[in-house]
Amino acid sequence: MRVAIAGAGLGGLCLAQGLRQAGIEAEVHERDPAITARFQGYRLVLSQTGLTALRGCLPRRWHALLEAISGDAYGERLVLDPRLNKIGELGPGRSGTVIDRHVLRHLLLTGLTVRTGAALTGYAVLADGRVEARFAHGDPVAADLLVGADGVGSAVRAVLAPRTTPTDTGVRFVIGRTPLTGQFAGLSRAFGSKIAGDGVSLLLGAMRFRTPPKRAAEELAPEVVLPDVGDYVRWAMILPPDGPAGTLSPRESVLSRIEGWHPDLRALVEQSDPDNSTLLSIRVVEPGERWAPGPVTLLGDAIHATSPTGGNGANTALRDADLLRRCLTEGRRDFLGAVGDYERQMFEYGAEAVRHSLDALPAYVPRAEPA
Repeated sequence: MRVAIAGAGLGGLCLAQGLRQAGIEAEVHERDPAITARFQGYRLVLSQTGLTALRGCLPRRWHALLEAISGDAYGERLVLDPRLNKIGELGPGRSGTVIDRHVLRHLLLTGLTVRTGAALTGYAVLADGRVEARFAHGDPVAADLLVGADGVGSAVRAVLAPRTTPTDTGVRFVIGRTPLTGQFAGLSRAFGSKIAGDGVSLLLGAMRFRTPPKRAAEELAPEVVLPDVGDYVRWAMILPPDGPAGTLSPRESVLSRIEGWHPDLRALVEQSDPDNSTLLSIRVVEPGERWAPGPVTLLGDAIHATSPTGGNGANTALRDADLLRRCLTEGRRDFLGAVGDYERQMFEYGAEAVRHSLDALPAYVPRAEPA
């Protein structure tokens, strides 16, 4: 069996690793011109479901490394004012494992065949039941299965399920990261909490590695090369729906909105890396009408993109990867039956993940300021 995967995000790479362990040929095709063409390195909280799926697709010899480069999720989940005084609570805290997306992506890339600069333009099902994927540059690729793991703007979904399209929630947020130094020890109460200001909300999360990733790889799995990353604070400012972005840079836009806030909060944003501060929109994709099982399917944000406030986007993509791996490799089901079984289960929990993330969104979104 040969599987072509469109998209080198966490879900697609996790699937490729899982298939590789089962002896199935899997090649990843990524539209970016290089693996490091854009920054993809913020903190994630993995649920037990997401972590179990990830471990199921990785070689067993890397499990100790995965543990070493992770951290523990914690936080009081309070609502604080801009001077860090408690004014409310968000609800029960989430337990889980914290990991850096950039570091995890490098782990998942290890040993895989990834073709970059490969923007998929379409595909065709061949007479023998296989599928031919076509790209803007390079030769087409024939495979037994094409998996669209190519994100919210999925080119695979545009052909397979053209009526399933992204919905823009209107919410915008600026995200960045700052080295976690002793100066910010006093902010620990704010990690996992919401700081509510006038027309904005600021969310903080700490990434503390059990072992620095580069050193952990050198000691536990020398064949893996991981980035030299230290502990940091991930911060995200959520703007009101359709709030104006202005002409300032993302970081300057945040600073302009926190005049008079606690000095440690201002310092946190001032000391962040300006190249990694980005304005993003919150778009979701809700699974729509099922298509007939065939040699093409979808995974992750390509079919069930969630709001980040649900904390379940990466977890659901990893769950997809492990489920599809198991459907293709376990038991004696026919190929189309295996793909259909994956899609039936994925549609059900994927739709629930989107609903959950949208239900959680209002608690974090500030009201628009009066005109």
